[in-house]
Amino acid sequence: MPSKKLILVAGNIGSGKTSLTERIGERLGWRTVYESVVDNPYLPDFYSNMKEWSFHLQVFFLGHRAQQHLEMFQDSRSAIIDRSIYEDAYIFARALHSMGNITERDYATYRQLFDLVIKTLPPPSLLIYLKAPVNILVERIKKRGRDIESSISADYLSLLESYYDDWIKNFELCPVLTLRTDDLDFVHKPKHLDLVVQKINEKLAGKEEIIF
Repeated sequence: MPSKKLILVAGNIGSGKTSLTERIGERLGWRTVYESVVDNPYLPDFYSNMKEWSFHLQVFFLGHRAQQHLEMFQDSRSAIIDRSIYEDAYIFARALHSMGNITERDYATYRQLFDLVIKTLPPPSLLIYLKAPVNILVERIKKRGRDIESSISADYLSLLESYYDDWIKNFELCPVLTLRTDDLDFVHKPKHLDLVVQKINEKLAGKEEIIF
């Protein structure tokens, strides 16, 4: 088994991606990479007028995540990335399109560009998919109290969840480790983190996936 790993962490808003990325990076000594929020030039405009700026935001994320993916793959150290480039197209751009915030023409253009970009990217070693019931996600989002997330509804999270289910069923670029995080507290319980690390190592070694 090669020593170099590129791990992607996927999942709905509030599922625990950032927390898991941080803990796995610390535990295994891997590089960690996160979403561009503070330095994202389109987010303020997007939140003030989604219909006007959704396409621009998605194109920015496409370039940003492609660059992250390539840089982490080319690094000699193993790396774990908070959110994958694939979620941009199959989850978030799809949702913005279905909600009327991206026109049919712009969506077709975006998907064409996305398909071209991902053909140039090397496949990851593993995709970790975090799942939790929507009511749990709502509680977590309220608890962390981020202003930009204040308008996120349970209906929107349910829509995203349905798209995640569609995407994961057809994802074949690398092995997938699915983890239920509603009863999994890898932030405060070291034994839970130990279990996650064990499952990651087993999956990377080619053992059967266990969902818990």
